[in-house]
Amino acid sequence: MQEQGERKLMPHSLKGWLSLLEARHPCEIELGLDRIAKVGEALKLTRPATKVITVAGTNGKGSAVAIMEAVLLRKGRRVGAYTSPHLLQYNERVRIDGQPVTNEELCAAFARIEAACGDVSLSYFEFGTLAALLIFEQAGLDVALLEVGLGGRLDAVNIVDADIGIITSIALDHESWLGDNREQIALEKAGIARANKPLVCAEGDMPATLLPQLNKRGAKPYILGGSDFFYGTIGQTLTLNCIDSSGERQTYSHLPLPHVPLPSALCAVQALLLLDEPEDGEVVCEQGLQAVFSDTCLPGRLQKLRFHENNIILDVAHNPAAAKLLAQNLSTRKPGAIHALFSVMADKNIAGIVSPLCHLVSHWHIADLPTIARAARASDIVDVLKTCDPDNIESSTYPTIEMAMAGALQQMQPEDTLLGFGSFYTVADILAFIEAETPPEDAGTQ
Repeated sequence: MQEQGERKLMPHSLKGWLSLLEARHPCEIELGLDRIAKVGEALKLTRPATKVITVAGTNGKGSAVAIMEAVLLRKGRRVGAYTSPHLLQYNERVRIDGQPVTNEELCAAFARIEAACGDVSLSYFEFGTLAALLIFEQAGLDVALLEVGLGGRLDAVNIVDADIGIITSIALDHESWLGDNREQIALEKAGIARANKPLVCAEGDMPATLLPQLNKRGAKPYILGGSDFFYGTIGQTLTLNCIDSSGERQTYSHLPLPHVPLPSALCAVQALLLLDEPEDGEVVCEQGLQAVFSDTCLPGRLQKLRFHENNIILDVAHNPAAAKLLAQNLSTRKPGAIHALFSVMADKNIAGIVSPLCHLVSHWHIADLPTIARAARASDIVDVLKTCDPDNIESSTYPTIEMAMAGALQQMQPEDTLLGFGSFYTVADILAFIEAETPPEDAGTQ
């Protein structure tokens, strides 16, 4: 009875709703579709848009969504994008036509869900997913782009039958929920596939379980590196070959390399070509792709900033595969030392994350995240660092990200680079620090 009483007292602000959702459900992560499906049925949810693309993958999901969103907006399509987690504002998770939805829209959706829940306890992510779907359903969208939160098969987003699925990458992460090997993780991500629908995959080193599982589910796979979907590069120029929905080959030459992970960008293009029927008109044109690949960047993904005359790079690399890609991108940096500001969750493979970067980083600035229960302690991270390269590790620890930023900037020379990476919380706190320390007249130059 107490829980029912609580439900009648609905918050009046987005901050109040988020605080309630964070405190209510006992598990931060709880996979399964039964709860959300039951509430979705009570809400009489239909489809969030005329066409739906669902994106799964260990890394690169947000990048694929960003490229598709940019292409669709250039062609005048009405598009919604649901991504997670956010960096600074929750509204970043739910966008319509490239703009975050308002607090009022989110609060109204949360209130409808609350009234429909009955005795069902939804997780924070499940509640937010239903809110996005409700808002999209009411917006009259042409296309909804839905990013999987965790895994695929049992993720809340998977209550929607997508017209096209994308798997950007398959690597070890969230092993406690998805499995401790790539073969098992591939099975979970393949769960977004639907019978007789395309499934686009960027993973070149495919686990042996993936294709058999896609075939078992009756999906139509399009694998990057296959005979119909492949690319080549010469210097900074890209040529991409895809197949469209009518089976015709489409070739795009003289494309610039994108600012997001290349496999994710290529999957985005292939998926859009398969989405529309020929009578819908050309969605993906070469001139448009050139502009999108040149212009599309994501906050916290190899994001480059200048702050107080210092070079800063931010990246949410929080698993070994993402850290390796980050190290590859840093290998072509300008001369100067790299100061790394790092923190991450305790359940991550910390050694696997820091190892690819040890030979590049001159000094590690390790921060505690005191408000995050799952965060690794700074002292524990330093212990891991010392096992990677005990003779060459220089490190400092700090109680907060803000103090780590101040300490790192004080030690840096003008030609040095501050690399802020690890969890989304890490990058979010760095961005908040920069925003707070930037005069309003300079904010537009960041």
